[in-house]
Amino acid sequence: MMESYIAVLTKGICQSEENGSFLSKDFDARKAYLAGSIKDIVSQFGMETVILYTALMLKKRIVVYHPRIEAVQEFTRTLPALVWHRQDWSILHSYVHLNEEELEALKACTGYIAGFTDSEVNSRPDLYDVYVNLAESEITISPVVKEAMTMGKLHKEIGQLIVQSAEDPDKSDSQVIKDISLKTKEILATLASLAEVSDGNEKPTLNSEALKQKRFPPATENFLFHLAAAEQMLRI
Repeated sequence: MMESYIAVLTKGICQSEENGSFLSKDFDARKAYLAGSIKDIVSQFGMETVILYTALMLKKRIVVYHPRIEAVQEFTRTLPALVWHRQDWSILHSYVHLNEEELEALKACTGYIAGFTDSEVNSRPDLYDVYVNLAESEITISPVVKEAMTMGKLHKEIGQLIVQSAEDPDKSDSQVIKDISLKTKEILATLASLAEVSDGNEKPTLNSEALKQKRFPPATENFLFHLAAAEQMLRI
């Protein structure tokens, strides 16, 4: 077993008389990322899916509760696809217990998606910015992030795009993800157009005053401000 593991790790291939051949290149990581269904999430939460999208874009802490571990894992592993441009599944902690060691490790993370089967997590607001009660189809935004998560015209547009795409019977999950990703790229392009390179910085940054001068609707300005902070593009 160890020999097979090392062979895959070092050469990307493992061969045996019993099991035949395994080629790691035959298993695209993106297929694993698409194992869950974005369409199922939208079917359950409708326009409120934009809350999850916004929380992920702003790198907030999302806690998901359901008494069945299978439901928790299927739901949580799909959420990072809402921010497909990041290709970051390291934020996923699909099964966490309410014990000190695991919670300390979780709290060390900036933003995350954490799954729980213990209903007591509901009384732990220190663990989440957005709480998803999957069993009851309820999403709760913590008062701590109400300001950052203020919804406006832009969020309505994003929510409608997500719902319309997901409800299209001719579209697959991967096509829905692509639609969302294109809208995300549009938002990030807007952000990038407002940023400029400052002295001593190679990465363009966004000045909050420059953002205000563009006179976006208040909720849009607020979202772009917090998104720039999440992307480490904000210059105060």
